[in-house]
Amino acid sequence: MSIIACGLNHKTAPLPLRERFSVVPEQMQASLLSLNQQKPLREVAILSTCNRTEFYCASETHHPLLEWLYKHYQCAQEDIFPYLYIHREAAAIKHILRVATGLDSMVLGEPQILGQMKGAFSQAEVAGTLGPQLQRLFQYVFSVSKDVRTSTGIGANPVSIAYAAVNLAKQIFSNLAKTSVLVIGAGETIELVLRYLQENKVQNTVVINRTVEKAQHLADKFNGKAATFADLATYLADVDIVISATSSTIPILGKGTVERVLKKRKHRPIFIVDLAVPRDVEPEVAELEDIYLYSIDDLKVMIEKSLNNRHAAAQEAERLIDLQVEHYMRWLKSLDVVDTIRSFRSKFEAIRDYEIQHALQLLQQGTKAEEVCCHLARNITNKMLHSPTVQLRHAGYEQNLDLLALVRQLFELEE
Repeated sequence: MSIIACGLNHKTAPLPLRERFSVVPEQMQASLLSLNQQKPLREVAILSTCNRTEFYCASETHHPLLEWLYKHYQCAQEDIFPYLYIHREAAAIKHILRVATGLDSMVLGEPQILGQMKGAFSQAEVAGTLGPQLQRLFQYVFSVSKDVRTSTGIGANPVSIAYAAVNLAKQIFSNLAKTSVLVIGAGETIELVLRYLQENKVQNTVVINRTVEKAQHLADKFNGKAATFADLATYLADVDIVISATSSTIPILGKGTVERVLKKRKHRPIFIVDLAVPRDVEPEVAELEDIYLYSIDDLKVMIEKSLNNRHAAAQEAERLIDLQVEHYMRWLKSLDVVDTIRSFRSKFEAIRDYEIQHALQLLQQGTKAEEVCCHLARNITNKMLHSPTVQLRHAGYEQNLDLLALVRQLFELEE
């Protein structure tokens, strides 16, 4: 049974395709259970973020996974296959480690991905789609990722999608402290956005979320106001900056709404950053005058400029990951030896137990102890050596010198 990692990400697929194949939290359990029903896929987990959707499986072949993708997403093979990557065994383990450590992220070394992978593990655990192979692998990945980030400094310096969004706003507005900001969503990305806004002395923030309690929690934490989606147009008419990152499957901010808001604002510009996949803001909004709309892909160039000081750390992290993959593969192979040792010992322990019972019966029948001991030792020796002796004679006949040398090594026989 092999580990398989298959998916698409910001390097292989454009944003519209990543949107189409994303798995929102509300669909995760159903998707896991549906995928796990595809035989011979015995274990499955799904990681879906704004930059990637990946499927991890324990299976001898990836073909059932691809068939499920075509059927589940109602697409033809040519629509998605050119954008997919498929890794097996050591390559799959290395890929998963690179993802978890942030080496495969749009933002090199970004820390959120490890938490997202832990979330994927938890979701699969709840769905009951994990087995011993993925359980072991995920725990190993979490441990190695922590060590890599600690020892290399790959996560040093605040560079993330949230950081890039706020930094871009700083380039547009000379003094962020004088701006008013509306954030939409209440997840980890939005919390990071609010933290960076607070560090830039932004005083006027509004948090809008479908669940007002979550919005209120973040608003209280960062001294802002909380509101619901019903208040979106009202606050949109007054703010300078909008940053959105929800898990909605459909846009929550359409062209018509923004057009009406612009009239109220007398065409005062709005700076909008859409960090969500699928997108929260209809792309057509960018066609409006006085709107400056940036998607997650628009931040790539800016992010790349901020990463120079992480590249040396990334090279060291790559070397550590290569070493850890080698260790893991050796450990997996050692499990086969464990099974062999267990079978080896079990066979000879069965011979021992049988002969002990026979010896006890002889003693009960009055046979002399000395005779019973000799009989016990002779029978155990003969039965244990019978099969090896037959195989050794066959090896000698076939001139299998390697096997003969191995036996001498195993039993430390004199030449």
